[in-house]
Amino acid sequence: GILQHPDGTVLKQLQPPPRGPREQEFYNKVYDSDCCDSILLELREYLPKYFGVWSPPTAPNDTYLKLEDVTRKFNKPCIMDVKIGQKSYDPYASAEKIQQQVSKYPLMEEIGFLVLGMRVYHVSSDSYETQNQHYGRSLTKETVKDGISKFFHSGYCLRKDVVAASIQKVEKILEWFEGQTQLNFYASSLLFVYEGSCPPTAVRLRDVTSAEKRRVPKGLLSGGDVLEYNNNINVINSTENGKIEASVSKGLSKFYALHKKACSKRHHSQLSLKVENSEQDNVWKTSTCITQEHLNGNVLPQLEKVFCHVPAETKESANVEVRMIDFAHVFPSNTKDEGYIYGLKNLITVLQNILDN
Repeated sequence: GILQHPDGTVLKQLQPPPRGPREQEFYNKVYDSDCCDSILLELREYLPKYFGVWSPPTAPNDTYLKLEDVTRKFNKPCIMDVKIGQKSYDPYASAEKIQQQVSKYPLMEEIGFLVLGMRVYHVSSDSYETQNQHYGRSLTKETVKDGISKFFHSGYCLRKDVVAASIQKVEKILEWFEGQTQLNFYASSLLFVYEGSCPPTAVRLRDVTSAEKRRVPKGLLSGGDVLEYNNNINVINSTENGKIEASVSKGLSKFYALHKKACSKRHHSQLSLKVENSEQDNVWKTSTCITQEHLNGNVLPQLEKVFCHVPAETKESANVEVRMIDFAHVFPSNTKDEGYIYGLKNLITVLQNILDN
């Protein structure tokens, strides 16, 4: 597994020959201080930074690759590992190895990528959901879009800002592959990382006047509270542990669309929630999330429009990293890496479908 070094880097133990030495050689070539190859210099942008090899004093024969910890800057990192390419075996694999790899995921050639695992932070429950490689191998051409969309769901709603940022990152990697013919990658992955907790500056629920507060049942809102959430639905409710969260029931008679105010040059949204003509007994419930069953058909689109689909220009760009990892099967070439390009294009299509829907 991956180990943590006290200096904040991560340690990946070198695999047995020929895989381990081949991966080390790849990193040494790309990060050579004398490198002047523009293709390799650009490639560095899409890899974890490489700091050479390291061996523990107690086991000098054990060698580790010392790499940047891409998740280090995140508070609640959501992580997904996606193997890219139509083939997960290299050109020198034996017939037995080929059969073994194909049998693991027969759809690899058609789909062009495989979800090896994901770890997603859910704001609604303050917990992580984890899926392993068996989850990815269960996905078909028809279900892969929904399968990947789980990675971008906060527990409240789809993080479309993260999907959009991820597409841009993958497109940059695709541009690099379209412009190079010197390396082919097999059984290599993309590592997706984004911040699962909500940035405090993206979308605000505030400016609730005294008159508006009187329309809300007593105890649901303390004076002067400012509710801040990114594109996650979070309406107010007082709970025993002091957290502020709630849901809207079918009894909500009127829901006024939230209005936006230009509050900076970047036009961040300042939004206020107004509820009128509501009866305490049948409007406010003590549940902790908003779901389809709580909302009528008129309210839901407004909630989604405001909380889940705030235009990109009104929000700060999502904190997202997409890096290439795992290079035990990288080989010199004189042609484009068509298998990897195919996988990237299909992955972008799936991500775009998630965004569009």
